[in-house]
Amino acid sequence: MKSGLTRELICMRVAREFHEGDYINLGIGLPTQVSNFIPENMEVVLHCENGMLGYGRIASTEEIDPELVNAGSEPVTLKPGASFFDSATGFAMIRGGHINVTVLGAFEVSEKGDLANWMRLEKGIGSVGGSMDLICGSKKVIVAMEHTTRDGHPRIVKKCAQPLTGLACVDLIVTDMAVIEVTPDGLVPKEVAPGLTAEEVQKLTEPKLIISPELKEMEL
Repeated sequence: MKSGLTRELICMRVAREFHEGDYINLGIGLPTQVSNFIPENMEVVLHCENGMLGYGRIASTEEIDPELVNAGSEPVTLKPGASFFDSATGFAMIRGGHINVTVLGAFEVSEKGDLANWMRLEKGIGSVGGSMDLICGSKKVIVAMEHTTRDGHPRIVKKCAQPLTGLACVDLIVTDMAVIEVTPDGLVPKEVAPGLTAEEVQKLTEPKLIISPELKEMEL
């Protein structure tokens, strides 16, 4: 199998979906790394449900403050004007519809945009975190994940086998192989990773993809 994007390049591509003035929540796991790829001159506000608004990239060793961490407990830097509050206020911001974009990881995404990201049945344990609030309260939900499991099984499936986080909530999927939009008609690849074809992406995707004449190579 041809190789696609690295995890860092997935994050870089996700960051291209942001717009000036967006309020953005980055979920635990791969999405937290997206903060490292937001252009310095882009004015966006990163929100963390554990009580922080206006943080920046992951902190380097010499910048670490153990009291400044993101949702994944990774040390982060602060932007001018950053603020702090309790987690109840943090969740109220989400539930009040004030988050423009949320980026989440996933175990599986279905062809209808159903999301499974809080528990893996084979392990029998999971953590809901803020995902269920975020998929309901955010205006746009982006999933950032690798296209297949470690043993090569598709993560984009016809129907999720893992416990659901929410139904028909995902708007866009960014993987190491493609950028795929979830539409009422089905899954539409918008971009494929350099060196890959739509046919190669389809082989590792369970649902039938709708190939658009506007499909292009991913730009980073």
